[in-house]
Amino acid sequence: MSGSNLSLIGISLVLWVCWSLLFTRADSQVTHPDEVKALRAIKKSLVDTNGNLSNWRRGDPCMSNWTGVLCYNETNTDGYLHVRELDVMWNAISGTIPKEIGNIKTLELLLLNGNKLTGSLPEELGYLPILNRIQIDQNHISGPLPVSFANLDKTEHFHMNNNSISGQIPPELSKLPKLLHLLLDNNNLSGYLPPELAQIPNLRILQLDNNNFEGSQIPDSYGNMSRLLKLDLSLNQLSGSIPSDKLSDNMTTIDLSYNNLNGTIPSNFSSLPHLQKVTSVVKMYLLQYCRDLRNNMLLNISGTLVVPQNVTVSLQGNPFCSNSIVIFCGHYNGDASGTVQLANNTDCPPLACPPPYEYAMPYPTCFCALPLLVGYRLKSPGFRDFRSYVDKFEWYITFGIKLNRSQLHLNTFTLEAGPRVRMYLRIFPIYVDNSSSHLFNKSEVLRLRSMFTGWLIPDNDLFGPYELLNFTLIADYREFIPPPSSSGISKGALAGIILGVIAGAVTISAFVSLVILRLHMKKHHRASSKRSLCEYTTVTDLEVVSKISVKIDGVKEFNFEELTLATKNFNDSSLVGQGGYGKVYKGTLADGTAVAIKRAQEGSLQGQKEFLTEIELLSRLHHRNLVSLLGYCGEDGEQMLVYEFMPNGTLRDHLSGKCKEPLSFAMRLRVALGSAKGILYLHTEADPPIFHRDIKASNILLDYKFIAKVADFGLSRLAPVPDLEGTLPAHVSTVVKGTPGYLDPEYFLTHKLTDKSDVYSLGVVFLELLTGMQPISHGKNIVREVNLAYRSGMIFNVIDDRMGSYPSECVEKFLNLALKCCQEETDARPSMAEGVRELENIRLMMPESDSIIRDSLVTDSEKDSSTPSSTSAMKYPYVSEDVSGSELVSGVVPSIHPR
Repeated sequence: MSGSNLSLIGISLVLWVCWSLLFTRADSQVTHPDEVKALRAIKKSLVDTNGNLSNWRRGDPCMSNWTGVLCYNETNTDGYLHVRELDVMWNAISGTIPKEIGNIKTLELLLLNGNKLTGSLPEELGYLPILNRIQIDQNHISGPLPVSFANLDKTEHFHMNNNSISGQIPPELSKLPKLLHLLLDNNNLSGYLPPELAQIPNLRILQLDNNNFEGSQIPDSYGNMSRLLKLDLSLNQLSGSIPSDKLSDNMTTIDLSYNNLNGTIPSNFSSLPHLQKVTSVVKMYLLQYCRDLRNNMLLNISGTLVVPQNVTVSLQGNPFCSNSIVIFCGHYNGDASGTVQLANNTDCPPLACPPPYEYAMPYPTCFCALPLLVGYRLKSPGFRDFRSYVDKFEWYITFGIKLNRSQLHLNTFTLEAGPRVRMYLRIFPIYVDNSSSHLFNKSEVLRLRSMFTGWLIPDNDLFGPYELLNFTLIADYREFIPPPSSSGISKGALAGIILGVIAGAVTISAFVSLVILRLHMKKHHRASSKRSLCEYTTVTDLEVVSKISVKIDGVKEFNFEELTLATKNFNDSSLVGQGGYGKVYKGTLADGTAVAIKRAQEGSLQGQKEFLTEIELLSRLHHRNLVSLLGYCGEDGEQMLVYEFMPNGTLRDHLSGKCKEPLSFAMRLRVALGSAKGILYLHTEADPPIFHRDIKASNILLDYKFIAKVADFGLSRLAPVPDLEGTLPAHVSTVVKGTPGYLDPEYFLTHKLTDKSDVYSLGVVFLELLTGMQPISHGKNIVREVNLAYRSGMIFNVIDDRMGSYPSECVEKFLNLALKCCQEETDARPSMAEGVRELENIRLMMPESDSIIRDSLVTDSEKDSSTPSSTSAMKYPYVSEDVSGSELVSGVVPSIHPR
């Protein structure tokens, strides 16, 4: 680069800096300085790869319309504008939640949901005096709930579901006087259920499903929540009885599924006039007009159970169903799910409106108009089937935003896991005679926008909390939202300052040029010595990277020095495993976190695609039974993946006898169920679904509580997506990859990969759990050997005697399931969902709680870890013995729904 060019660059830089200073100075006294400082600290803490917050670098937050920053319209008594709302929902932002948010004392709405945020919740969030709503759901937040949240006495909505929040729910939350919705489902909370939560005076929804409250009981005080509408404690393995009190007359939903409840069914449930669903074990899906108490250990009905008209009661699977209440013990077929198309309410000539105009409701006549498009989701409704409530919902929305009923169109909606209802609303202007342009005016667009974005639509008990997914302005509406402004300085003053700036710029341009030259040389030197993850030399490599370079933001990029320090320069004392991919080290990060670092063999390009694939997949998959990817390192020609450390090693280690303490049958059943749930998540809740393709005992890891986590996504493939005609192919045609002994025979012969291929592989793992055998040993195949023993009536001769005593009927059912999974014909195998249900049924048959056995094993392992012995094998966090090339299907990005 020539000196003259550098001088010109120097002048341009000086001008740019001066302009920036001018623009900032012009508005520096508009927003309160403490809040400006806090927002800049927040920007520094967040990783905004898509540049959605790029305008946070200039101007004043309130006057320059910083993205996601909404301020009060008038200055306070202190003469400043103040921030009312911080909204960065659904922006793929990563990083940690900064404590500086706690310095914005005027904040009413904190909306961070739908991002990739990690780390723990800062205590400082609990000291926002007028905060009304906090939404951090659908991130990767970990750590405990801060006790300081008990200070949020103005907060009505706590939406923290779909994260990895752990620890005990603070009983102090019972002090919150205005709390309406407490959504903590799909986390890793544990301990006991605080009985004090019943003291929250205005609580309407308490959703704690899919956590780890194992062994805890439902407090009797929960029967006294006089204003509660929805209680969801499913998927928690709770024990004890159902509280006998009546609960609230307004109760619509009681979901206690996937628990170990016993005792009697409270007959007064039948007197709750609005109750639509009671679920006591098996399914978490809301059942329209159904009270489902199936597959529990409920022994009797207390008093008389009155069944109102149009209400179905299902008690299938309970002990008394064998003889006494046959009418209630039948099979229930489920309910609606997926996308539902509603009838078209218009009766207008087709294709007559020029896009993007559409026909509005024919009242009083058909007319073309430009709609506002609103993405809207009900987060915790009191029903499952939305179809019966569409009319009520449309009246509720139009009344809330003060429009006529005819101005709202709702053509489709989608039922999602949670349960949730997602929809897109089309809002049309009203018909005006002799008007040539049917548009909302600017003031009406801004009014409607503020109604949705400011959460000003009144809450409704039936429809529950909602969230705004987007508020889309098309065509002529786009000019109604003012662009970010930068300065209020006069043109004359600006011209004078620019002339002075030019004179000064000429003087210092040589100095700036020298600085730029040095920086350029330093950058060139650094680039020549390091090779980043996204730098490849071939066209194929560049194509792969272009597909995923924006998809790995949810994990941390470590530098080589950090991981070298964590492993003591990759010392052999840190080595805990080795496979075809490379070596695995135990490391300790600077903050004390124990991690497993999987490092590719030096100088080898083998596994490059698996490296990218695993980062791509694991950065999006979020489930307690899938291993968590914490980060990666791709510099200096390295390929390293950083995982959460699994102190109890691989399932293969335990079955091979390397570990001192053998697994009991109850523990093996828990491992099977956890593994199956992890695979079920891949098959049903990823969109499109994911086929793992390499399920084996060495890819199932055990954490410190012996919870199973499926690992190694290097060979995974995305399932097929519908073609242009909407047809969904049944398989993926691909080169056969996997580990001998676990391969689906039909996949091996036809190269057609399906979800049943994973079912077969997991079936082999089930057989390993039962027998302790390896899939292939001395020329013998485990599936063939177990089938021979089963047909000859000698099945208990091959059961692993290291399990100790076990209930034979449970072992037989588990064995039958394993053999069904290993059928040669794909159609003869159960689905993963059917496998999970069968494992749950077997677990309910167990004569004693396996949680006691699990706890004793955890205690023993902790004792053993303090003394040097052969138990070091239990510390293997990750070993993969067979890794080959793979690729994603057509570059399709998986969209992961909430668990």
